[in-house]
Amino acid sequence: MFVGALVLLSLGYPVAFSLGGVSIIFALLGVALGLDNFDLQLFGLMPLRIFKIMANYTLLAIPYFIFMGSMLEKTGIAERLLETMGILFGRLRGGLALAVVIVGALLAATTGVVAATVVAMGLISLPIMLRYGYDKKLATGVIAASGTLGQIIPPSVVLIVLADQLRIGDRNLSVGDLFIGSIIPGLMMAGAFALYVLIIAFLKPEIAPPLPPEVRNISAVKLFAQVSQVMLPPLILILLVLGSIFFGFATPTEAGAVGCIATIILAAVYRKLTITTLSQVCDATMRITSMVIFILIGSTAFALVFRGLDGDIFMKDVLSNIPGGEVGFLLVSMVVVLLLGFFIDFFEIAFIVIPLFVPVAQQLGIDLVWYGVILGANLQTSFLTPPFGFALFYLRGVAPKEVTTVDIYRGVIPFILIQLLVLGLIIIFPQIVTFLPSLMKPAPIGS
Repeated sequence: MFVGALVLLSLGYPVAFSLGGVSIIFALLGVALGLDNFDLQLFGLMPLRIFKIMANYTLLAIPYFIFMGSMLEKTGIAERLLETMGILFGRLRGGLALAVVIVGALLAATTGVVAATVVAMGLISLPIMLRYGYDKKLATGVIAASGTLGQIIPPSVVLIVLADQLRIGDRNLSVGDLFIGSIIPGLMMAGAFALYVLIIAFLKPEIAPPLPPEVRNISAVKLFAQVSQVMLPPLILILLVLGSIFFGFATPTEAGAVGCIATIILAAVYRKLTITTLSQVCDATMRITSMVIFILIGSTAFALVFRGLDGDIFMKDVLSNIPGGEVGFLLVSMVVVLLLGFFIDFFEIAFIVIPLFVPVAQQLGIDLVWYGVILGANLQTSFLTPPFGFALFYLRGVAPKEVTTVDIYRGVIPFILIQLLVLGLIIIFPQIVTFLPSLMKPAPIGS
């Protein structure tokens, strides 16, 4: 079934229909072959499963955070942040690249959407970095890597979807648990990117020169006022959304709703709130949310048939008997997710593959919050890995003509190694993930 689904996906068929079509074909094969343990009446459960999907309180957070990301993109907050941070750090070697990392982390903490961040920074900062003498590989690498921080820094749509799937093993696990657990890993990732930029700029100043004095000629008072004005809105938004989750005042879904209202107010303050803008944002939100729901419906049909054919029992036996116990299982599951991330989107991985891993992880006594965060970090790496990393395609689509695909591929290699290093540290030291959740107030049940 997996091979059939991958073949259809590689041929360009929509994900939801590929999964649903494969499910029907293998269901009919099960009946035709006279398998005793397979019954077409399993499909009678589909309406109930679909209703359950639509009533899923956890998934309700997805359209809220997508709306937030789309609305913030329309407000021009990315442009303001990049311009101001560029001036603030422009006197340093690698200052523009450092500004990209900081803005990438801030946008990740306010939107949770990778595509919008990569495209925005590629359109705005890449031409400026090239104009002032930055190496093409460093410029493209830091933009692509910083854009993927939205995969691991909350409020990440990836973490919301993973939390929903991980609840197969632990009904008490919430989106808030993953959000809290991913704070330190996300900051470590952003800090490692920034440290690499500063080191490479120190060792090779010619590839990341400071801005010329005439460009950063601005008084300290004016610079302070500009930084305060630009930084205040995203920081307030982060405090409203993430603070309310971390301190138990609201569930992620409720915090997302508050964030939507805040972004609408922010758009009005920036005089960007028009009927056209609101229509475009709602359209983008509905399209992406509908895609997620249809993929989930297709994957539900896939899972029903797969379990009806005893595929889940087979996979559980295989994964449970991997040599090395917990270590062997972690290694295999991480490699599988990383490799699949080269070819298919994280939605397909989360809805098809992760449910196979969760029961085994629970059986082995693995902390599911920790496991969810390392899966998120792994998916972030796959978004960046050539030749099929999605962030690379987003950047390629907006890069100037003088930037080649090879430049982008070569530019991301150091950042991939950094991500793998941080991922290794998270795996070796689970306390990096579990420390904050152990201190924070548990999120309300049902989040």
